[in-house]
Amino acid sequence: MISRSSTIERLATANDLLLAPFGLTEVDLGKTLGIIGQRQIDDADLYFQYTRAEGWSLEEGIVKTGSFSIDQGVGVRAVTGEKTAFAYADDISAASLNDAAHTVRAISTAARSDRIKLPRRTVAKSRRLYDSLDPIGSLDSTAKVTLLERVEQMARAVDPRIVQVMAGLASEYDVVLVARLDGSLAADVRPLVRLSVTVIAEQNGRREVGSFGGGGRFGLSYFDDALVKSYVDEAVTAALTNLESRPAPAGEMTVVLGPGWPGVLLHEAVGHGLEGDFNRKGSSAFSGRIGQRVAAKGVTVLDDGTIPDRRGSLNVDDEGHATQRNVLIEDGILKGYIQDAMNARLMRVKPTGNARRESYAHIPMPRMTNTYMLGGDTDPREIVASIKKGLYATNFGGGQVDITSGKFVFSASEAFWVENGKIQYPVKGATIVGSGPESLKRITMIGNDMRLDSGVGVCGKEGQSVPVGVGQPTLRLDGLTVGGTG
Repeated sequence: MISRSSTIERLATANDLLLAPFGLTEVDLGKTLGIIGQRQIDDADLYFQYTRAEGWSLEEGIVKTGSFSIDQGVGVRAVTGEKTAFAYADDISAASLNDAAHTVRAISTAARSDRIKLPRRTVAKSRRLYDSLDPIGSLDSTAKVTLLERVEQMARAVDPRIVQVMAGLASEYDVVLVARLDGSLAADVRPLVRLSVTVIAEQNGRREVGSFGGGGRFGLSYFDDALVKSYVDEAVTAALTNLESRPAPAGEMTVVLGPGWPGVLLHEAVGHGLEGDFNRKGSSAFSGRIGQRVAAKGVTVLDDGTIPDRRGSLNVDDEGHATQRNVLIEDGILKGYIQDAMNARLMRVKPTGNARRESYAHIPMPRMTNTYMLGGDTDPREIVASIKKGLYATNFGGGQVDITSGKFVFSASEAFWVENGKIQYPVKGATIVGSGPESLKRITMIGNDMRLDSGVGVCGKEGQSVPVGVGQPTLRLDGLTVGGTG
């Protein structure tokens, strides 16, 4: 939903934190952009940010670390053609804005021949997808420690083979203000929390690890006993399952991916290849293929930054554009890419609300928000039962992808060997190797159990990390290469 009143409220919060304490007003922002606009510039923006973060960690039954930080600053950017000039400062002042403006406008040596008239300031459209709250203050310190201790107690109570428990609790309060050369002004107040659980199980001298967690854009009261117990159970189950695991077979085989977090493979193998900058430069395996079939029928992939309370959602992106629900692949046909303003302008399309940056000290680029595949109509039990011999992967660890070729390598942290439709035993050391575009064509069954991940995703690109979401239904892919240890 687009909400004007909540946008005004967020602008007021941003003004109180990012402008007023430093003697700045919207007039000063206009003056700074005016300095940049005296040269022949295609685009420019100011990105102010205030971030307060807190973290707690528990290990061996005690809270071992606690951290608290405050960071604030402003990034100033000018764009001409496909070139970007950028300067940033952690000193928010009229002087630093003036210096940054003169620095970045040097990207263009051509002065405007006409007198520049800046557009009238306008409030950009925005959404209201989460509350403008400070999650750090949503629980006191004693309650936060108690929450972590409860994780420890729950995990050890599940099974005596759990010999070590580690838990972490992170909270962040992030306020941003974006002023653009076109006169638009946008703000966002972004809460973010995460609870993580890691356990170590031991049996007959063998140790295995299991992890789980979740979070999103809400307060810490979200983590009630029932939810915490579900996180603990997932982590413990993973560790105990891996205690029974055998070396994974290797070769070309049928692979079934479970719902939810396994969508991280989709994110890496396909999602990055659909980002506008790679496609504008022609370096993606999907470049120039809009309107073509790139996946099997029934495969529909979206990037949606508008899902309420989700980790990857934003009311506005980091250029001040309202986020969108973008259909990237529909029934196997490539429909479009995700875009920031610069790449959209150069490709002569509209921005899609996907400009993201790690902080005020970084330039924005097209990035994913919540990327997922829609569900089909097949019972997931039927999909597993269809495997003659193959791998059923329910959880993934790390992976990597080559954008140009689309080739990826992913390690399964929880997987099972299946024969004649029956799960035989858990396996360890399985890696899935393939090509993103090719793997989409190898999807032969799509489950009716589409699920988003629990809220733990972090995406890295060109040294910048941002929170994201992933998701998918149970999927059967034929003829994938599995590297194993058996």
